[in-house]
Amino acid sequence: MSKRRANGEGNIRKRPDGRWEGRYVAGHDENGKAIRKNVLGRTQAEVKEKLKKAIGECAEINVEKAEEYTVGAWVQTWYETYSKPNIRESTQRSYEDYIEHHVVPRIGAIKLTKLTGRDIQKMYNDVKAKGRIRKKANGDTGMSASYVRGLHMMLHNCLNRAVKERLILRNPTEDCIVPKLEKKEMHILHPEDISAYLKEADRRGVLAMFFLELTTGLRKGELVALLWSDLDEQSMTLNVCKQAAGVKGGGVKVTRPKTETSIRRISLSQETIDVLKAEHAKHPELEIMFPSPKTLGMYYPDSVTAIHNKILKSAGLPHIRLHDLRHTFATLALQNGVDVKTVSSILGHYDAGFTLRTYTHVTTKMQEEAAATMGKLIGANV
Repeated sequence: MSKRRANGEGNIRKRPDGRWEGRYVAGHDENGKAIRKNVLGRTQAEVKEKLKKAIGECAEINVEKAEEYTVGAWVQTWYETYSKPNIRESTQRSYEDYIEHHVVPRIGAIKLTKLTGRDIQKMYNDVKAKGRIRKKANGDTGMSASYVRGLHMMLHNCLNRAVKERLILRNPTEDCIVPKLEKKEMHILHPEDISAYLKEADRRGVLAMFFLELTTGLRKGELVALLWSDLDEQSMTLNVCKQAAGVKGGGVKVTRPKTETSIRRISLSQETIDVLKAEHAKHPELEIMFPSPKTLGMYYPDSVTAIHNKILKSAGLPHIRLHDLRHTFATLALQNGVDVKTVSSILGHYDAGFTLRTYTHVTTKMQEEAAATMGKLIGANV
């Protein structure tokens, strides 16, 4: 009975064509048959080096299992088994978009063990240049740097798992260069436009929701998830402890915020309390603070964005994103003397440093004013 060759065992011979060949057993299939591979070189020494490297690699890789997967098959396996059960609905939609529209069509057919950093880099470049499924009104077909970076992060995590399961030796995404984020100019609702904005919001019956937004800077998911039980009129505080997100196929799902710093109790002004009390009087029987007039249930978060856009258009104001109302709150609070740490805690940022970096344009001006104030104060004593 022939001796079963161990994984990684090999031999070297000189071929009739003059080249040297090293043969080795890379593993065994499900029937126990040896999976044989070879390396070639011009000299015996070259082949010895190549054979040594190949044997070392096959000793670390579960070749038998690795051969089962193409990139498309592995990314689907990883997503369903490891990723999907542990991420939010919105992240699931993003990952499914990355996989369906970019990974599978572009590199899905490549064997997992043959995937290179160059294959991935080519995909990133292609997505950045012409990866948009629906063209923009201006004809742009490319995706943003942040989108490509999101794709990279997903694929990096996916292939890290493949390394842990000994399907590949190393993660080829580490060889890639991802585009730098474009620094975008921050926009806010200017103070002189706030009155027109709120008047139009009042005309549409949504004054309370947007008044609260401008005085607290809540995220839209936090805003639509609020219940009247979250409001404490006596202490004039609001408990922000959940967020809502749209679910694929329709509906809204309420979950706990991503981070513990997003769970917070914030103080409200008397003006905000008065506006909310007037709102509550309209529908005292409902638990939801800002119900959709169509369903009396929670607003779909993107519906609030649509209302915001209509308010701006009807009021004749320049377009800004709904998220820019959060920036408006932070900018005006900082400009009017509220300290950075307090603003950070109201916004639910993980630390004041992040707030400082985000609102550098504001804090720089504040520092200049502080420097001028201190200069006059100390200078008066010279």
